[in-house]
Amino acid sequence: MSLLAIDNLHVAMGPQEILHGVSLTVPEGSIVAVLGSNGVGKTTLMRAVSGIYRAKSGSITFRGQPIANQPAHRIVDMGLCQAPEGRQIFSNMTVRENLVLGGGEAGLGELERIFALFPILSERLKQNAGSLSGGEQQMLCIARALMRRPKLLLLDEPSLGLAPKLVALIFDLVQRIRAEGVSILIVEQNARAALRIADHAAVMEDGRIVLAGTARSLRDDPRIAEAYLGGHVH
Repeated sequence: MSLLAIDNLHVAMGPQEILHGVSLTVPEGSIVAVLGSNGVGKTTLMRAVSGIYRAKSGSITFRGQPIANQPAHRIVDMGLCQAPEGRQIFSNMTVRENLVLGGGEAGLGELERIFALFPILSERLKQNAGSLSGGEQQMLCIARALMRRPKLLLLDEPSLGLAPKLVALIFDLVQRIRAEGVSILIVEQNARAALRIADHAAVMEDGRIVLAGTARSLRDDPRIAEAYLGGHVH
């Protein structure tokens, strides 16, 4: 069953069309990776799904309900949350205040679950978020999105700017989040890391999906290996 279904989606910024008929599905319980270099439309896709950008045409269906051009807060209430590119935490607020903004005071019951996933955050609750390391800020960004107990988590370039050891840690956390029953749509330039954890994947170029299939089939595709991996991933 598809938790999220995107069909023939077109998105424009003023006169310039950014997405040209994108179609993609996220089966329930899966990790789906969207790969591609910078500037191909990956973030635009995520923002259209989460209600930040308007669709020019096409449809987006979540849990059987149309959500294209719905207000972002309504989409969040339906169970779809995003951890945006660049983290976008509130640097002058504490870790706790950032988490409360994600889930509201009513969401504080989620803290125990959040700390089980991100124990370092429990040690940093009273620190300003801007004082955290890059990896800790990324964890906070993801944790904030999880405070609403989403059915689908959108991750936009979660490994961006992180050292290799932290990249491995973040992707391990993504797998643990999925194991808790959260489906995940992740966009990444780090194709090697994303394909290791994903069930399905798609490649974007110039605002279009040019290749899609199981993550295994893309790992073994010589075009992907040459363009993104520098050889096969085993």
